[in-house]
Amino acid sequence: MKKYLNLFDFSQKVNYKTEVLSGLTVALALVPEAIAFSIIAGLSPLTGLYAAFVMGLVTSILGGRPGMISGATGAIAVVIVTLAKSHGVEYVFAAVVLAGIIQMAAGFLKLGKLMRLVPQPVIFGFVNGLAIVIFMSQLVQFKGADGNWLSGTPMYILLALVGVTMFVIWGLPKVTKAFPASLAAILLVFGIVVFFNIDTRTIGDIASIKGGFPPFHIPNIPWSFETLEIIFPYAVIVAGVGLIESLLTLNIIDEITETRGRGNKEAVAQGTANILSGLFSGMGGCAMIGQSLINTSNGARARLSGIVAAVMLLVFIMFGASLIERVPMAALTGLMIMVAIGTFEWASLRTFNKMPKSDVLVMVLVTLVTIFLHNLALAVLVGVIISALVFSWDNAKRIRARKHVDENGVKHYEIYGPLFFGSVSTFNEKFDVLNDPDEVVIDFRESRVADMSAIEALNKITERYLKVGKKVHLKHLSRDCKRLLKNADEIIDVNVLEDPTYKVAVDKI
Repeated sequence: MKKYLNLFDFSQKVNYKTEVLSGLTVALALVPEAIAFSIIAGLSPLTGLYAAFVMGLVTSILGGRPGMISGATGAIAVVIVTLAKSHGVEYVFAAVVLAGIIQMAAGFLKLGKLMRLVPQPVIFGFVNGLAIVIFMSQLVQFKGADGNWLSGTPMYILLALVGVTMFVIWGLPKVTKAFPASLAAILLVFGIVVFFNIDTRTIGDIASIKGGFPPFHIPNIPWSFETLEIIFPYAVIVAGVGLIESLLTLNIIDEITETRGRGNKEAVAQGTANILSGLFSGMGGCAMIGQSLINTSNGARARLSGIVAAVMLLVFIMFGASLIERVPMAALTGLMIMVAIGTFEWASLRTFNKMPKSDVLVMVLVTLVTIFLHNLALAVLVGVIISALVFSWDNAKRIRARKHVDENGVKHYEIYGPLFFGSVSTFNEKFDVLNDPDEVVIDFRESRVADMSAIEALNKITERYLKVGKKVHLKHLSRDCKRLLKNADEIIDVNVLEDPTYKVAVDKI
């Protein structure tokens, strides 16, 4: 029973006022983004709003990171837009459900631990790129319906309202933290616009948000293998993008709150949310770093804020559309610009002359991919792959061999540095097979055999010595290295000397 009570964090001390007010602020910020992302995906605004409600509610209750906000996102919209245009919304719903199943499977298989492989430069690049993307996405508010920049009075009014919003968000916490600065800024700008009857763009100018409760709807598609062939590639990408963005957001919120979330639990929650989103007419989604930062900056730390945000979003859709549609876009634009400023890792700029050039390159590259391709998952994967290649290259150059001949005429090669696929070529160059004495010892006290390429290298070097009638011994192998060699006993055929460090008896592998 205690397990289920913890689901709702009843044991955690909750500041209900902060959680509720922060949730209301997040709900207001979710509306224009959900509409925008649904339009990007070629779907109706309500499809994005329903996804924001379902994703936000389910992940707030079941997720592994209290305080993190999920909803319809641009990363998912970019993936499904092609499917929506080619096959229609029903196939999108089916793909989202299948993506949810894949994400749940990833959570149950505990694949969330793979986020440990994401190095810090990649995270810096991801966060900086995302901050710039958030900022650039707000620039559309400074353009008219014809796509040209506003000028004259409309531009001055917009700049003034955005400036007021940013000033309140920046300045109010310095005076008091009793009320969320973001919500105060939105209410103030809303009041100014209404009181002075200022003509400026509102949420209603983008699209209507009026609707009912998300309808339960099983995707109306042919249940056949051909359908699976169509939706499966999209589902895999949606699942991957959603998990990467969600788990990276979880790590960022962990650092901010100095607490630790549960990645595998979050993966299961994201999968459950996407399944329900597809069944309740939503476009699916994942964690939203912008809204999550709004929530945490307001002081929210529990699940209640996310639940309130989702419920209030539904209230807006069902009962408060006429009021919410009057909220000025200037207030939400100022809010998101402040989020972008707060998201950017300004400290990373100081690493340019202090960190290895390879790390700086990875950070910059991930930032650029995020900005220009708007594909966060691809940016992270590119960064991880390049980091892994650089790491392998650096370690490949570190293998060395000290050489000496003892009083018995036995030549010793003392290897240090890892023996793996990248260092095999250098390893082979260390030996002088033809000119070495009849007995040779290869000492691995300061090295280890890491992979199959290393095993094959040992096989080749022993074959070369055996062909000229010379005997080779391996010495000081660690337990995991010996285990690796024993598992490959049909490949390697060398004698192993008694190992004083690991108490390995003389035997033949």
